[in-house]
Amino acid sequence: MEPASLIGMILILVGVFVGSVLKGVSPAAFFEVPAALLIVIVASLGAAMLSNSMADMKNVGKALLKAFMPGQADDPSASIDTIVSFAERARREGLLALEDEVDTIEDPFMRRGLQFAIDGGDPEMVRDVMETEVNAMRERHKVNAQFMTTVGVFAPTFGIIGAVIGLIATLGNLDDPAQLGYGIAAAFIATFWGVFAANGIFLPIGNKLKRLSAEELSHKQLIIEGVLSIQAGSNPRMLDDILTSYLPPKARSARMEERKSA
Repeated sequence: MEPASLIGMILILVGVFVGSVLKGVSPAAFFEVPAALLIVIVASLGAAMLSNSMADMKNVGKALLKAFMPGQADDPSASIDTIVSFAERARREGLLALEDEVDTIEDPFMRRGLQFAIDGGDPEMVRDVMETEVNAMRERHKVNAQFMTTVGVFAPTFGIIGAVIGLIATLGNLDDPAQLGYGIAAAFIATFWGVFAANGIFLPIGNKLKRLSAEELSHKQLIIEGVLSIQAGSNPRMLDDILTSYLPPKARSARMEERKSA
């Protein structure tokens, strides 16, 4: 599991459940009313599905898994090294000299872009094709992140609905005063799960997916700029400077230090 996700989940669980113990409430009490959990989670997921199409639901499971196990992150600095090395060779030997090396590129997006350029595609066409792919990816990511955010928006409301249902059940048994306090407490468990699920699970996951998407989009834009610069025959050193500006400040400083020492 990705460290930030793991640490974040631990802190959430410790903060909520250890805090409840310190307040004299056993965490087991939150699981004594399964109906509350059912109303909040199932109904919230249903409402989010109702807000989307079935086609949008196909990748939600993968997106949820990616939030906790995103896999190996893209290395923009390595991509810059690859692009600059190709730019140096293209400047010396011409763009067609790259054809025998383009298949060695592991990143499929960069490989396709360079192949378009080598095949003599118009620069505007190359940009349009690559940006169309990026825009399609952005929309897919947006749907997945928005689904998680939507569940988080609905969960507190269904928590209130669960509390109302619990209070109705409690008020229907006023002839048993001994159960009154327990019934009211049980009713508010649904409110707890609604707020907890929203702010402790679904909204953070939605934000995490947005962050991962932004990082991937930035990497794609770096590659587009690099491919078009290679096609235009840009100076490799200037290209290195331009692409380095896409890096976060810390990575940018580290790369500049490496270049100075080299």
